Amino acid sequence: MHPSDDQTGTAGTTGTTDTGGTTGIRRRRFLGAGAATLGAAGAVTAGQLLSGNASASVGPSTATAGPGTAVSGTVFKLGVASGDPLPTAIVLWTRVTPSNPGSSGILPPTVPVSWELASDSGFTKVLKSGTVNASATLGYSVHVDVTGLTAATDYWYRFKALGRTSRTGRTRTAPAAGSSPEKVRIALASCQNYAHGYFTVYQDMVKQKPDLVLFVGDYIYESPAYSYRVRRHEGSGSPVTLAQYRARHEQYGSDPDLQAMRAAAPFVVVYDDHEVEQDWAGDTANDPVAWPRDKFLARRAAAFQAYYEHMPIRTAQKPSGPDVRMYRSLDFGTLARLHVLDTRQYRDDQATTQAGALETGRVIMGDTQRNWLVNSARTSGRRWNLVASQVMMAETDVLAGEGKEWFYDAWDGYQVERNSLLAEFQDVRNPVVLSGDRHRTIVSDLKLDFDDPDSAVVGAEFVGTSISSNGDEDLEAFAAEWAPKLADNPHWKMIDARRGYLLLDISSGGIDAQLRTISTVSTRTGTTGVAATFRVEDGVPGVHQVGVETTATATEPTGSESPTSPSTSTSPASDESTEPSATPTPTDAATTTEAPSATEPVTDVTATP
Repeated sequence: MHPSDDQTGTAGTTGTTDTGGTTGIRRRRFLGAGAATLGAAGAVTAGQLLSGNASASVGPSTATAGPGTAVSGTVFKLGVASGDPLPTAIVLWTRVTPSNPGSSGILPPTVPVSWELASDSGFTKVLKSGTVNASATLGYSVHVDVTGLTAATDYWYRFKALGRTSRTGRTRTAPAAGSSPEKVRIALASCQNYAHGYFTVYQDMVKQKPDLVLFVGDYIYESPAYSYRVRRHEGSGSPVTLAQYRARHEQYGSDPDLQAMRAAAPFVVVYDDHEVEQDWAGDTANDPVAWPRDKFLARRAAAFQAYYEHMPIRTAQKPSGPDVRMYRSLDFGTLARLHVLDTRQYRDDQATTQAGALETGRVIMGDTQRNWLVNSARTSGRRWNLVASQVMMAETDVLAGEGKEWFYDAWDGYQVERNSLLAEFQDVRNPVVLSGDRHRTIVSDLKLDFDDPDSAVVGAEFVGTSISSNGDEDLEAFAAEWAPKLADNPHWKMIDARRGYLLLDISSGGIDAQLRTISTVSTRTGTTGVAATFRVEDGVPGVHQVGVETTATATEPTGSESPTSPSTSTSPASDESTEPSATPTPTDAATTTEAPSATEPVTDVTATP
């Protein structure tokens, strides 16, 4: 988790000292303050600190987030989704919902649900169809693993039950084994706290037409209803039972912008901590006194089942009590293999001191998962070996000047295993790590030895910012906090604390990444733009920055709403400042997708024979 995820309604909580050691930082509170974008040169530009090689400029797009529409309907009110694309198969998902959130309501023990998959959005040519029974024991969720499909092909799908028809979803299969696709486009997303803001940035993501959305954790938050900034969580406390976790997923799943994105492209998902509880580690709860092992595992089992019931994942990822096999890999022709890690279920409890973080034998993956990852990456035969990690792998030194202090919930708290894996990366073709958790965009080189500035670079890492978590932050405060620490993290190319996501175009020659940020999540009036661009070259470990936003876009307030405006922009190479433009610069217009938009009414329709 990011330390600003404490269950309070205020931002910018600072760390406290851990009495367990002279250099210890309490893992659940550190790295909590501020937001902007930072880079190695220490200059602030439109809310970021930038690296010294950011010489090109990138203007923001002007895709305005619409107002969104409340979801209605009593059968398919959570919409549809697809996930884990294979060359000849895809998982289709929906959930039949009763009128009473989180419960079985008045539905019978099983409900027949029919599904159709077509080659066109009008369903004039239905290619596959069938009927499954949605049962009360799995919350009336439906997971259809449709096989016998054509690789790299768009399909449309829908469900029917109880006289109603769901909205239409669009999905796409992966490229064929042995094929050489020209490009695969991945949107990297994480951390969507319903209480911290709106999910309007998904409207921009829909327009970018990703081949898949990689969501690396914190899909829901377990904070209670009284802890809110913009929207209020349902219920009266934190979810701990299956019914309560179902109700929380239902609230998140009813968001119109999230629904539209799930209907527009397949998702590849994995949980982090907040899908269960903040900072859980293996069999250990955040507060093991209040939640001893057996009690916590019962809660974890409830959380895992609710997660499965609401995600488009295969039955191979169906939990058995408190256990589930979530780590897996997906191939995209000869171009890329995506390894999805589970850095929660097998880890040791977090360290509280530097000595603890450096202990031999402390694991975040566990031996079985680590061996699987190393063997798969070494033998993949793919040009790019992508690694989806819930938490940041590169070092974060939070102590300015001499000495080091780390955030122990991330890979920094498991240094021996992290450094061993980085050593293995020397024998892996083009390793690139895709992470979340931090509520910051942090782009960095992965080094064999972070203590040695001249150490070999063995890979690159993109840490994606949050969809909404941490809300609209004080960008100047963030710059003041982090600028003094950039020299202690020379492997970073940039750190940015605005909300948004990363869009990666993966081709044989390289990976081109866009940081796409939204001006506010406190209202639905935000505008999206390209804040920075990066490139990873084939065969060249590490990442370099290509462009950086030089024109900031302010949002026109509506009524009494007053969104946070970006800070001024300065060049990383000088002290000269440039005032943000009051007029958006339309340099990144996106075409619309055939999938339903978030502003369309999402209602069930009467099923026809």
